[in-house]
Order: sequence, then structure tokens, then C-alpha cells
Amino acid sequence: MVRTLLVRGLLLGLLAGLIAGGFAFAFGEPRLDGAIALEHAADGHGHGEEALVSRPVQKAGLFLATGLYGLAVGGVFALVYAGLRGRVGPRSEGGLALAAAGTAFAAVILVPFLKYPANPPAVGDPETINGRTLLYVVMIAVGLAATAIAVATARRVSGGPWARWSAAVAAFLVPVAAAWLLLPPIDEVPDGFPATLLWEFRLASLGTQLVFWTVFGVLFGWVSDRAAARRSASPVSTS
Repeated sequence: MVRTLLVRGLLLGLLAGLIAGGFAFAFGEPRLDGAIALEHAADGHGHGEEALVSRPVQKAGLFLATGLYGLAVGGVFALVYAGLRGRVGPRSEGGLALAAAGTAFAAVILVPFLKYPANPPAVGDPETINGRTLLYVVMIAVGLAATAIAVATARRVSGGPWARWSAAVAAFLVPVAAAWLLLPPIDEVPDGFPATLLWEFRLASLGTQLVFWTVFGVLFGWVSDRAAARRSASPVSTS
């Protein structure tokens, strides 16, 4: 069964990654082009040395990157999903898949994004990239830890669904809010950088992840529900 889930996760992750790549190509690449143009203008080498990888090649490689991302995430998700089945979350296959995908998006993508949103080229000091990457990873760890705390809290609270959900949300938000307040801010946007371009890039970056997790969660849940229905409908051998 785990092998079946793993193959399902890999294939659907690849498909969702390619769809997310299409979104990023349509909405993110134009903003990236604008940011690169600003960077060249600021550096004064718009007609100077060429990049090692041309923009057309980079744009084609976008789909390779999102496809590989989908494969990796889909495989990990399938293994986690196999461990969750029958233990936590909704009892239906599709409901668990949607809940797990939504939780993963919130913990791994949304939590760090709200503290340290993505920046286009020309934003950020290259000398601080290691520190910024470390802080982003810390926020991912906080999101995952907060999720684990929320799940454990929900399982220990007695009462109806509203009591459990309320306790889980509160348990999730406390460590996340503490991290947002305690971790240092990062503000390296240069003076004069267009605010509209900055936020359009950030929204396109977040939107790409939202498209991926929505498509992947829906597809994984739908396929899982169909597989469960087939298992229920198949005759049970009495021999």
C-alpha cells in the first residue's frame, strides 16, 4: 500500500508541479524580468557581461524546477500521508489528503512567507544570503513544530469538534506568533524600488505555491477516494 501511495504522490506531484510552473511562467516571470531590468539599470551594466544562463533557458528550466519540486514534495507527502491514515485527521481518504495538504501549505509555505516574503533580484544584500536562508529555515521548523503541537493538543482536548479545532488553532498560533515577534526582521529593499513590482512578485511567488498545493491536494484526495471506493466495492474472498 505504501508503494502505491508513493507512486501516486510522485505522479500527482509532478503534474501539480508542472501546472504550478505554468502559473509562475504567466504571472511570475514578467515581474522577474522587470526586477532584472531594474538591477541592470542600477548596476549600470545593462549592455555589459551576459548572464551565464540566458533568460529563455531560465524560463524553460522553470518547468524542470517545478516538476522536480513536485516529485520531491509528492513523494514526501505520500509517505507522511501513509503514516497518518487511520491515526489523525478526517477518516475519509480524500478529506485527510486535503487536510494534510492545507496544513503543509500553512506550516511550510505561509508561516515563513508572512515573516520573510520572497524578494526578486535587486532586493537583498548578497553578503547576508546565508543569514536570511537560515532564518527562513528556522521559520519552516517553527511551522512544522507548531503543527505537531496543534495535532497533539487536538487529540488531548475533550469535547466536540469546535473545542478541538479552537484548541488546535490556538496551539498553532502561539509558537508562530512568538517566532514572528522574536526573530529579527529583514528589510533590505533599496530606496526607490517600485512597491507595486515588489508585491506583485511576492504574490506571484505565494500564488505559485498555493496553486501547487491546491492542485496536488485535490488530485491526491480525489484519486485516494476513488481507490477507497474501488476497494470497498470489490468482493471479499471467503476462501
